[in-house]
Formats: sequence, C-alpha cells, structure tokens
Amino acid sequence: MTVRVLVADDQTVVREGLMLLLGLLPGVEVVGAASDGLEAVEMTARLAPDVVLMDLRMPRLDGVEATRRIRARHPEAEVVVLSTYSDDASVFAALRAGARGYLTKDTDAESLARAISVVAGGEAHFAPHVQRRLAEAVADGGRPAARALPDGLTQREAEVLGLIAAGRSNAEIASELFISEATVKSHINNLFAKAGVRDRAQAVTYAFHHGLAPTRMT
Repeated sequence: MTVRVLVADDQTVVREGLMLLLGLLPGVEVVGAASDGLEAVEMTARLAPDVVLMDLRMPRLDGVEATRRIRARHPEAEVVVLSTYSDDASVFAALRAGARGYLTKDTDAESLARAISVVAGGEAHFAPHVQRRLAEAVADGGRPAARALPDGLTQREAEVLGLIAAGRSNAEIASELFISEATVKSHINNLFAKAGVRDRAQAVTYAFHHGLAPTRMT
C-alpha cells in the first residue's frame, strides 16, 4: 500500500528536504507541501493525504490547531508531529489535538519511515524518549480522579487504562489493583471496545486525547 503524505513546515529548506527524503522511501508518495498550518488544513481537504507530517511552530495557524482542525474535519487523515520541540506543553497539546505520532527533527530516515507506516495503519508511534516521558507522566500522576469519563468508561477501567499507558503488564496491573489477571483482561477488553482502540499504543493516545493523563510531566 502506498501512503500519501502531506508535509507541513514553514522553513523552506526543511520542507524541501523532507519532500526529497520522503520521495526516496518505498511505499510513500508526497502529495503536497504546506508552508503554514492554515495551508495544511486547506491542502488536506483538497489532496486527501493518509498522513500529515506536521511542524508545530508555524505562522497564521500553529501545528496544534491545524492538527485539531484536520482531525475534526478529516478523521481519516492521521497526523505525525515532526518538531524541534519535545517539551511537556508541546507533546501534550499535540496529543490532545489528535496527533497519532510525535517525532523530533533529529530523527533518522528509518524511524521517520516506520512512524509514517505505523500511523497510517491506525496505530500510534512516538520517539522513544517521548514514549518514556508519557509513561512516567502517567505513573507519577496516579490514577484519574473520579469524574465524568468518556465513552462510558468506568472508574476502574480508567485506572487500568492509566496503568497500561504507564507500561505495566497485566500481571503488574493485577498486583497493583489487587485483582486477578482474568479480571484485568476483562477490563482491558471492555475499555478497548468502548474507546474504539485496538492495542496499547492506541490506548495511550486515547488517554491523553481525553484528558485522562496528567497535565504535566516530571
């Protein structure tokens, strides 16, 4: 399957370099390039890419808001953030806007190709250091406070979701919550069905997108 990619970056040299690099990757077709967030939204509507490779700091409309609009209007288009920044605010804002992937601009061609392929397949993909920080954030933040939860999740399912995002195995979740592994599996099956996710990577993205993770990382 050929993945159709739209590049969005306000720096001409970066934008053109990415287009050349992506053009050399097997199974990738570059369908266009946007110089700011507003143009990225407009070109997504016109060109119907599978994946938008999105910078965050851009004029007229930043990458976070562009991601939010693209995901709201064209949910079939996935977004992978490619940014110089990996600070807490940038990562959380991008995930809550609906990004499925987050890489920094020091990534190599192989990692970029893998991220595009994984995200186009409906799964989440993060740079290793971003993934570690997300897991630490969930672990440090504890379990979600009792409140209205999305998609009919129960409080216990939200707790299990948080522990999944923290990288816990089923056995570790069972030990921490003082329940059996069979009960953990049952909760996971239920919350995956309610949330419409297929795997643990998607569950992490879902947790951040719906505000079930802490708002800061340590």
